[in-house]
Amino acid sequence: MRAVVYAGPEQVEVRSVPDAHIEAPEDALVRVTLSAICGTDLHAWHGLDGIPPGTPLGHEFVGEVVAVGSAVQHIAPGDRVVGSDFTACGHCWWCRKGDHWECPHRGMFGMGSVFGRPLGGAQAELVRVPFAQTTLMRLPAECPAEAAIFAGDTLASGVAAAERGGVKPGDVVAVIGGGAVGQMVSLACQNHGAAAVVVTDLIPARLELIAALGGVPSSPDNARAIVDELTDGRGADVVVEAVGGSGPLETAFSLVRRRGCVVSVGAHFAAQWPMPVARAFADELCVCFAIGDSIRLGPRILPLLTVGAIDPTGVVSERVPLDGVPDAYRRLAEHTSVKILIDP
Repeated sequence: MRAVVYAGPEQVEVRSVPDAHIEAPEDALVRVTLSAICGTDLHAWHGLDGIPPGTPLGHEFVGEVVAVGSAVQHIAPGDRVVGSDFTACGHCWWCRKGDHWECPHRGMFGMGSVFGRPLGGAQAELVRVPFAQTTLMRLPAECPAEAAIFAGDTLASGVAAAERGGVKPGDVVAVIGGGAVGQMVSLACQNHGAAAVVVTDLIPARLELIAALGGVPSSPDNARAIVDELTDGRGADVVVEAVGGSGPLETAFSLVRRRGCVVSVGAHFAAQWPMPVARAFADELCVCFAIGDSIRLGPRILPLLTVGAIDPTGVVSERVPLDGVPDAYRRLAEHTSVKILIDP
């Protein structure tokens, strides 16, 4: 089969690799009909310890089940499915609690051993899906694949951030970063009833997209003034950092009100960050981190996508075949695209 593989820092290639196949009774084999390039994939593209050259990349996918293991009972060949970006056993204490990301059997597609057990990625013609009954969700017939693919990671991250921050009707929310995850945070917070979602970014095309999708666009320099105008100078009720890194976190702290909440949903790889503890204590701030658990959130997200209550497809910049993926990674890294879908 053909797949997009990591070939070294800032290098991906389309290669022929061994066919994915059933390896365990809980597995399913999925023919990928749509995959995507995510901001987290860019971290892999830049190079991360734990991702060896030759690793098939990608963790967002929609497809058709072509085979299942002997223990799979509720997923069958021919089913149209969307996959979570990671796997979980569904039976351990963490899974029963609904915290699937903490499952000791977790593996993330296309990320080597960075986030658990190595799994082949979904920027490929076929993908093996362990713990298929937990990891895969059948799609309603009316749910378009272009919307459903966001349920596996990006929109789940947005919903997780809104829920972790306790966004309520009437809240003013600020979002740091207008990439795909930041845009999904904005849509999720609007769906939760936020009165306004101020999204900061530096790229003019992203600022236009923010406005088109119902957010209030701002640059980092004028974000505080806009938030103050909306809140009578108090600051945002909830601030979501959707980029990763210490700089965006510092910006988030500059926008939050006293007794407000800062949520980080951006991917972090630095070991430490100098948190402003004195202010956090004096202002009674809530500071937390969120990862989109699509296994838990998917059953709530798919109906919203099916009826169009949330439409994430506005962030799709382009759709490419497998052969176009190497150049597409560079366009995403250069911020000339927001979300790129792949048709294998």
